[in-house]
Amino acid sequence: MSVEVAVREFATLGEGPTWDPAAHRLIWVDILGSRVHTYEPDSGRRTVLATEQHVGAAKPRADGGLVVNLRDGVGSYSPGGAFTWLHREPVPGRRGNDAAVAPDGALWAGSMTYDETPGGGNLIRLAPDGSVRTVLDDVTVSNGTGWSPDGTRMYYVDTTTRRIDVFDVDGEHVGGRREFATVEEGAGYPDGLTVDADGCVWVALWDGAALRRYTPSGALDRIVPLPVRRPTACAFGGRSLTDLYISTARVGLDSPAPLAGSLLVLPDAGRGLEQRAFG
Repeated sequence: MSVEVAVREFATLGEGPTWDPAAHRLIWVDILGSRVHTYEPDSGRRTVLATEQHVGAAKPRADGGLVVNLRDGVGSYSPGGAFTWLHREPVPGRRGNDAAVAPDGALWAGSMTYDETPGGGNLIRLAPDGSVRTVLDDVTVSNGTGWSPDGTRMYYVDTTTRRIDVFDVDGEHVGGRREFATVEEGAGYPDGLTVDADGCVWVALWDGAALRRYTPSGALDRIVPLPVRRPTACAFGGRSLTDLYISTARVGLDSPAPLAGSLLVLPDAGRGLEQRAFG
């Protein structure tokens, strides 16, 4: 597979690429830069939204605008740019990290402490009606979350464990947590993930300079080397959902590669699943 540059950028901690099918654009964030970026592949048009806090994730809303996972909780931007808190729960030293929208339209939003204190983060479920439930409360670095094509399984990464775990899904509840795959020592750490139309799980390897794809049984069947040390997440996009976009980071690197912080793309990497908007 040939890696290309979608957007040349110098993001400190690029994260969370998400395809917005209604607007035919890709959304991603620079967490520590407090920026939400958008990119329209058809026209090349870009926008940048500055947030008042570090932003771990940004996802499209069903009624337009964005839902964002910030330092102190989850908020919403209207199509006109007006901001509203949906769930505010500030904890000193903690910030929002990766997030994902479930097939039922709920937002699953994770958090972590800045110093990666073991068990200092959590994973919450914010329903479209505004109700909030803590799903996991002993998380270190809450990261990739995704669902199988039939919605019966949820995949989840707490990065420091080196594992991708899988849960059984029963409505809005998950259970039966177990190991799906483990990234061996020396190969990097699992970060953000996406699930394709075949039910395979793609995961970015922080400090591993690669993407991996695992079959629904957990078998490793593909490794894609990348020209950056710290890829952070991946998502299928484009009008046919066949292009795999990859966010990357420069943070913590003394001599980052030239493309570190850019948005990369693997054209025709497979076929993705259309993602629900929040609500």
